[in-house]
Amino acid sequence: MRVARVLECTRVEGSNKLLKLLVDVGAEKRQVIAGIGREYEPEGLVGKSVVLVTNLDYRKLAGLESQGMLLAAGDAEIALLTVDREIAPGAKIG
Repeated sequence: MRVARVLECTRVEGSNKLLKLLVDVGAEKRQVIAGIGREYEPEGLVGKSVVLVTNLDYRKLAGLESQGMLLAAGDAEIALLTVDREIAPGAKIG
């Protein structure tokens, strides 16, 4: 798991649930598709530092490649796990 800073975020066309994010993971940038579009507006996520699982195989969601998974908590309502102070993208979480 690594800290990732959200650089860009848009809705996936044809879905009210999926968001497409471009995140900075330090040494690289990754595209992540996340099912958090009902809880979050794309523009509200830009600039946030989030927790990204980076050691997963890439998956296709809605025809788009997702290169990681954001960590979130909750059942009926989802809360994205974020970092509470400034830390460099790519920092290991352990």
